Amino acid sequence: MQSIKAIIKEGHKVASGQADDSPYPRGSIEMQAPFFRDYGINLDNYYLATLNLSITPYIFEMVSPEITVRNIKWAEGFAAENFSFSKCEIVFENKVYKGLVYYPHPETKIGHFHSQSLIEVITQYIPNIAYGDEAYLTLNQDEINIKPE
Repeated sequence: MQSIKAIIKEGHKVASGQADDSPYPRGSIEMQAPFFRDYGINLDNYYLATLNLSITPYIFEMVSPEITVRNIKWAEGFAAENFSFSKCEIVFENKVYKGLVYYPHPETKIGHFHSQSLIEVITQYIPNIAYGDEAYLTLNQDEINIKPE
């Protein structure tokens, strides 16, 4: 396992459904959750949104994720997508929160792209966390490669 300092960043707010222009009022994660459950990925104990963690000046590469699901047709009128997941932990205010790195494969993703220095995580609810806060992200180095930009 490896730990890296990260800064909480504002995302597109599509995963949570909070974006004014989101085509998914309930949020994409809530809509995707039943499909993920079919592959053994249970999000019941997680907050149904993504936490965006900037690891600048580093980037990440998903090299051998624990779980990859393919051809998930979760939204009417959009093409199927591939997703990978890797267990992780977030340390914030000296508390540890379990999570999953959520990686929609860019070659199948429906817009809303992020830089390779931004890691999306589905995690337990974290009280008081805000944009600009510092946290530590613990990742499985066999599954995710961290390297300089």
